[in-house]
Amino acid sequence: MRSVRLIPAALGVATALALTATACGPTETPAADKPAGASSSAPATEGDGGDGAADLAGDLADKLKKHGVDIDKWKNGEWKNWDTSTWLREAEDFVNPVIENLWDPARMQSAQSPDPTIDVQAGVSGSDPVPRPVTAQREKTPYHRNAAPVGKIFFDSPKGSMVCSGTIVKDPRRPGKSNLVWTAGHCVHAGQRGGWYRNITFVPAFNDLGKSPAALRNARPHEVYPYGQYWADWAVTSGEWIQRGGTQQAWPYDYAILHVKPERGRKSLEETVGAALPVDFSAPAPARAGTVGAWGYPQAAPYNGVIMHKCLSRPSRVTTAPATPVMFRIGCTMTAGSSGGGWFRKLPNGTTALVSNTSIGPARGNGWLAGPQLGRGAKNAYDMVSKKFAR
Repeated sequence: MRSVRLIPAALGVATALALTATACGPTETPAADKPAGASSSAPATEGDGGDGAADLAGDLADKLKKHGVDIDKWKNGEWKNWDTSTWLREAEDFVNPVIENLWDPARMQSAQSPDPTIDVQAGVSGSDPVPRPVTAQREKTPYHRNAAPVGKIFFDSPKGSMVCSGTIVKDPRRPGKSNLVWTAGHCVHAGQRGGWYRNITFVPAFNDLGKSPAALRNARPHEVYPYGQYWADWAVTSGEWIQRGGTQQAWPYDYAILHVKPERGRKSLEETVGAALPVDFSAPAPARAGTVGAWGYPQAAPYNGVIMHKCLSRPSRVTTAPATPVMFRIGCTMTAGSSGGGWFRKLPNGTTALVSNTSIGPARGNGWLAGPQLGRGAKNAYDMVSKKFAR
């Protein structure tokens, strides 16, 4: 297995997941020598975080009121009401009020992983043979130096607190000040079974020192979330996922983009972390994509959800239903919890870019992951979020 690392900041290279013939790692702007998020003491308000967030405070209250929800009652526990008649579902209905101190370290550790597995037969409907398993490797610590753009996503669902993985990506309309996070659609929306999940927050470089679950129980907050927490104030996923998510036809559209703001503080996510990746919407077919690296926090056995892992593999094709787009598939033993984590490849110009996200895994955990090819629909969703918060 080839080593995976970030290009050191001392080289003066704008990086954020550098894939070369001998090295692979995450960073596009060099990560700071030490995390900055934990030192921010300015309390957040509904208008903090820039990017026009203040304009959304009124929108948030209006949306909740439209659906008969009082924002104060929501923050005091009304969000736990998952009645399907009031569960916000449509694309324009996303709301996610910040509830300060909701995601403490203990609650984070109790969160479970969704289980989006699917049984795909090799060689059927244009799929290539199942790839050989590639054993996931632990990322080097501290994560803020070796994989700064990668983090965990926490959210609440009718089944309880859940976790996924995500990646900080660049915002073309706010260079150097991105607040965008890429993940999977099933990490933010229940698909055909329901609506938007709640209390969605992103924690970059979660468990920065790679402590064990036992040691993490006694860790200081900045060791759990070294850059703080970033709540989603807007989310976009595909229409296919909203309408048919969870079916075989919808998996190729299982992606999402979050716009986030700090629970405390005012700096953008990219400024705070010092890293963000471009997104490549024109990646070649799997056979010509070269080596791809996948990062995430696998939670299902044999993993425990608190350690960042990665895999390097050459992608092949898999389809989940007739007449649906081909997905990337790689050999990788990461399990549920790595969902939403970024897949990265080196572009011809030497830049490392996000080209997919972990979407599904095999029903019996036999060592592969699949992710959507990001085409025009994904780019439109990405541009939609960027434009909404442009200044």
